[in-house]
Amino acid sequence: MLVVEFRYESEGGDDNKIKFLKSRAAEDFPNAYHFDAPTDKKGKFMSYKRFHKLEKRGMHFRLFEEIFSKFHLPEKPLICVTPVVDGEIYAGE
Repeated sequence: MLVVEFRYESEGGDDNKIKFLKSRAAEDFPNAYHFDAPTDKKGKFMSYKRFHKLEKRGMHFRLFEEIFSKFHLPEKPLICVTPVVDGEIYAGE
């Protein structure tokens, strides 16, 4: 499992920006920067269900601190998570 980062600057509301990011997922993935995905104390990767629980509580930003630091991003940037399972990109609307 990998965490992938891409950065764009765009005008418009967050909903339009997320839609744009999802539309670019398949094209961007092969050229993206790759980071190791978060693991628990036992070394197991976090499930998407667990991630979603963190996201609902607004705590998912903690998982991306390495990425934010590497690219000097501001606090709480707009992010779009796109699951990739066995090389298949799930970027549904």
